[in-house]
Amino acid sequence: MTVAAAPARFTGRTALLTAAASGIGAATAHRLAAEGASVLVTDVDAEGAHRVAEEIRAAGGRARDRPLDVTSPSQWAAAVTDVESWTGRLDVLHLNAGRNLPAAAHELDDTLWHDQLRLCLDSVFYGVRAAVPLLRSARGAVVVTSSVHAAVGFKGFPAYAAAKGGIDALVRQLAVEYGGQIRFNAVLPGAVTTALWAETPPEYKARTIARTPVGRLGVPEDVAAAVAFLASEDAAFVTGQNLLVDGGRSISSHE
Repeated sequence: MTVAAAPARFTGRTALLTAAASGIGAATAHRLAAEGASVLVTDVDAEGAHRVAEEIRAAGGRARDRPLDVTSPSQWAAAVTDVESWTGRLDVLHLNAGRNLPAAAHELDDTLWHDQLRLCLDSVFYGVRAAVPLLRSARGAVVVTSSVHAAVGFKGFPAYAAAKGGIDALVRQLAVEYGGQIRFNAVLPGAVTTALWAETPPEYKARTIARTPVGRLGVPEDVAAAVAFLASEDAAFVTGQNLLVDGGRSISSHE
């Protein structure tokens, strides 16, 4: 999972990534490292995070790993302390944690509703709150993984859509609050071939591809490229934005 001939936009910079043991998070960790960043790979899956960090080091990059439950403010404080002791700075924060547990509103119990909000939305607040001092010092960038569900309605996903829509609003608010000090943006992936899609029925995949103008499902590297752009100086005049990375799914007809 390496990126050939990537520009060195992150040389001398440090990135902390969440939910980076697989999928979009892992692809982004590889991408930023290939462009010169020192990356702290975090995930509740400690073994997976360690594997990704080892892969980056084997490819000649600089990485370390640590377990992180993004719903725990105390663990966030420890992770930020860790990255500060390692490189003394934090330039990029990629907040990627989330989980989609579909259920119609009348089928959602309180636990399922709050679990999705806590993992997808509360975790963003906790991470930003912990990292603001370091990010301010570096005039850094935050990129949050939202979802096409924040922009388009799909049946059966009220909790996930609410959490991701909250991210988009929070990103705009934070961009205003920390303007001139930290940039905040979100990527909104569409159908991307992460582990969840491996369990998706072939007929549903076929319908999704048929409704996606580019004619395929996305791959984690598609989203990683967008995250790298938003986190880099190439996007120095971009903040408070929600970038759809969905192959055009949101502009096509849907269910």
